[in-house]
Amino acid sequence: MQGTFWALVPPLVAIILALITREVYSSLFIGIIVGGLFYSNFSFEGAMNHIFSEGLIASLSDAYNVGILVFLVFLGIIVALMNNAGGSAAFGNWASSHIKTRVGAQLATVLLGCLIFIDDYFNCLTVGSVMRPVTDRHNISRAKLAYLIDATAAPVCIIAPISSWAAAVSAFAPEGTNGLMLFVRAIPYNYYALLTLIMMIGLSIARVDYGPMAVHEKNAMNGDIFTVHGKAVEAEESPVGKGKVIDLILPVLVLIVTCVLGMIYSGGFFEGETFVDSFANSDASVGLVLGSFSALVITIIFYLIRRVLRFQECMGCITVGFKAMVPAICILALAWTLKGMTDSLGAKEFIAGVVEQSAGSLLNFLPAIVFVIACFMAFATGTSWGTFGILIPICLHVFPLEGGNPLSVICVSACMAGAVCGDHCSPISDTTIMSSAGAQCDHLVHVSTQLPYAVTAALVSGLTYIVAGFVGNAAVSLVFGIVAMVAAIAIVRYVMTKPEKAESGSGEG
Repeated sequence: MQGTFWALVPPLVAIILALITREVYSSLFIGIIVGGLFYSNFSFEGAMNHIFSEGLIASLSDAYNVGILVFLVFLGIIVALMNNAGGSAAFGNWASSHIKTRVGAQLATVLLGCLIFIDDYFNCLTVGSVMRPVTDRHNISRAKLAYLIDATAAPVCIIAPISSWAAAVSAFAPEGTNGLMLFVRAIPYNYYALLTLIMMIGLSIARVDYGPMAVHEKNAMNGDIFTVHGKAVEAEESPVGKGKVIDLILPVLVLIVTCVLGMIYSGGFFEGETFVDSFANSDASVGLVLGSFSALVITIIFYLIRRVLRFQECMGCITVGFKAMVPAICILALAWTLKGMTDSLGAKEFIAGVVEQSAGSLLNFLPAIVFVIACFMAFATGTSWGTFGILIPICLHVFPLEGGNPLSVICVSACMAGAVCGDHCSPISDTTIMSSAGAQCDHLVHVSTQLPYAVTAALVSGLTYIVAGFVGNAAVSLVFGIVAMVAAIAIVRYVMTKPEKAESGSGEG
């Protein structure tokens, strides 16, 4: 089963079970068990050792993974502090007087998501904590908020030259290649990211939703912003302190500044490296931990000086913030373990072989083929960065940059776009998990409501990559993609509003 399609069966089992049973923990664990049995040739002892010693324990002892979990806890505590101090409620009140409509609230969420482009984890949780009070007041469902967060996390980071994602792509470029320059050249061809942003804005302005999201939005307009198993979930507890808008704005700004400083510090900025090089060499795990801890300490001191919270109340937020992140931590731990199962079964080698075999024929269709393969791989494994590491070197091997072939940059961008698309759709993706946590939305509700939107953007992007493979021009292809996306939104709006018109017409008769 090594290096064959069987290597992708464990994550597929987990994903299918999760979508059928709507229970993510057991689905992930069953996928892990299948991977352990495959790896050990169905030996009970071998499977147990692989699942726990080489799987769960190994993933939780990895320094990078532990850093991300610590960052999550610190961020959860900061969010709990802002809620308890009344900063989130105050910002919600202020925003309600300035953001008058549901469209305005959705566009404000998209704008904030685009502004926080440093890191996708940071984006998800920060945008969620800031915009939840605003979207709640305008009766926007938590499922829609989770989609807006998710669609402005990885898709924005993958077209931002100063981000942890740019650093990751740069690191995966072959030796002798300027990775950051390759990333910048690929931005105009990153159709999934660009078209997803256009799609979000278009759907918000057109006031149209489809698929399961339409049900959630309809219920939200009637007062139920959750629609979890047909029952409304209790709202958050009332704040203890009577905070003001500054009690949310300042901690968020401090968090952004300290996280940026933490990332460039980990990349050697204060040891003489340039800002760009330090970002490219940064360790996002270390940088985010240092930044979030610094922001946590500053936030507590700030609240104590302003006397919006007492010291005991600040300390009480530690357990509250930790508890809020427990579901995300559990899902992440299981998702990382499942990824370890696919790696040990040789999923990378199998995917690499498929790409190399398809490169010999249909060259003009290769960008679209790479996009589809990257989508499938990231969906099955739940990781964009792992997909970058496998496919980017293969693409540059088939089409070297030195030859001046435009397909080299297009295929690299197709790999990046497909990885983000698959990551966007996958229920075992860490970014998807973070978006659910940021919106405080049921994870599988977020997955099921987001999927039709992501698939729509993927279909339009796939067609655009076919055009790009033939014309080799970023502008022409992007114009085609934008026109196709606008047409898709118009068709959806026509189809979704037609039944409403028919009902109103029959009522008048």
